[in-house]
Amino acid sequence: MGEGKILWISPEENRFQSSGEFKWCIFCGGEVEFSWRGKAYGVVRYGKDGKITAYAAGEPASEITFDTADEALEFPINGERLRDIITKVEVTFRSI
Repeated sequence: MGEGKILWISPEENRFQSSGEFKWCIFCGGEVEFSWRGKAYGVVRYGKDGKITAYAAGEPASEITFDTADEALEFPINGERLRDIITKVEVTFRSI
């Protein structure tokens, strides 16, 4: 057997190119962690009902649950909608 390799992906390669790419990731059960203006956020789809939760890291009161990824793009971040910044955020983790 060969040795395992760790694949490093640059922040630019990890960035969402469109809101459609983000929606596909979440639709497929993906989890996304990102930072915007020095603060960490996350979006995750989980559970049998497939609900999507968006949140500011470390702030349980910020959690908002959505039915669809398109609705999750309305998550407010410092007066901006996630939809308007999703291609600009620094994605720190993303599955799928």
